Amino acid sequence: MSTGSTKDGQLVIITGMSGAGKTVAIQSFEDLGYFCVDNLPPTLLPKFLELMKESGTKMNKVALGMDLRGREFFDHLIQGLDDLAESSWVTPQILYLDADDSSLVRRYKETRRSHPLAPSGLPMEGIKQERLLLEELKGRAQTIYNTSTMKPRELREKILEEFSVNKRSIFTVNVISFGFKHGIPIDADLVFDVRFLPNPHYIEHMRPRTGLEEDVSKYVLKWSETQKFLEKVTDLLSFMLPHYKREGKSQLVIAIGCTGGQHRSVALAEYLGHHFENDYSTKITHRDIQKKREQLT
Repeated sequence: MSTGSTKDGQLVIITGMSGAGKTVAIQSFEDLGYFCVDNLPPTLLPKFLELMKESGTKMNKVALGMDLRGREFFDHLIQGLDDLAESSWVTPQILYLDADDSSLVRRYKETRRSHPLAPSGLPMEGIKQERLLLEELKGRAQTIYNTSTMKPRELREKILEEFSVNKRSIFTVNVISFGFKHGIPIDADLVFDVRFLPNPHYIEHMRPRTGLEEDVSKYVLKWSETQKFLEKVTDLLSFMLPHYKREGKSQLVIAIGCTGGQHRSVALAEYLGHHFENDYSTKITHRDIQKKREQLT
């Protein structure tokens, strides 16, 4: 059991006004690799910190979303923060999300939700109560974002910029090869059909092999139509990827499909994945490459 002798744990408590963007914030920390828990009751904070401490490096980056629905919850959180201030193993930080009254009222009207502190009353009544309740906590916050004029994408970008240790890994390009006979990957963002290219399946000695082998890959890539396809696709993706990243996506799944997922799609997925690896974090997966061998056995 680890006792955590050094101050290497990171704990971010995400709180603030209801409707100011806590859900977007939690999702952003998940993309940064934090272990996230939303709506953790402050009464459970001490127990959760014990688990975090005992887990060692498995939970050394944690983000907790906390809504304060009453004075009792607030008092428990303040006590927990006071205890954390004397801790030697974790660095706590409060991220407080705020917005002006008119923005919060507009958001409640758009979502047709009632304020948690005024479930049967006007949103403004709950907003006033919440501001009074959170006044002291806002004064303790190390980071305060006013999201009144922010779009969700802008809040996400702000969090990723401030809390990211390795910004390069935020946006990942996943390239998947597959066979249409086995179905299109359900999580694909972009799908390219390469069944129009010359097929190594009809070359007898290549049939049982895959596009990972050099001679099969060379066969797929040598054709003028293949080179023209790659020229157009890489140009298209070079244009699109920065825009997807700027829009706030954490990953893009590019699926390359041929008939069986053995030859053409594999060779081209390898080519595209390696083509972009200097500019993005890339991952290459060959979904169906083992299916033919499994059928033979």
